[in-house]
Amino acid sequence: MGTVSRNSVLAGRARLLGLVAWVAAAAGVRVRTALASGRDRGDVPGWVLVTLMTAGLVVGLWAVAAPRLEELFTASMDRVLAQL
Repeated sequence: MGTVSRNSVLAGRARLLGLVAWVAAAAGVRVRTALASGRDRGDVPGWVLVTLMTAGLVVGLWAVAAPRLEELFTASMDRVLAQL
């Protein structure tokens, strides 16, 4: 993979991570607004935030570790296929 294409892939992943962070922040603002207005929505907003933050962490880790994860997967599959 060339330097230009690798940089564009990393830039795309960074944009995706930024989008996930923005959505999580926007959801946090909505939750705080709803709580301040006294509307009782149960624990649903908390679970929504946990889900969005988890998705953000997965995207962030994937962006950083994708090349190494691909190497590990390929090596593991090669070992399994070699034993067949």
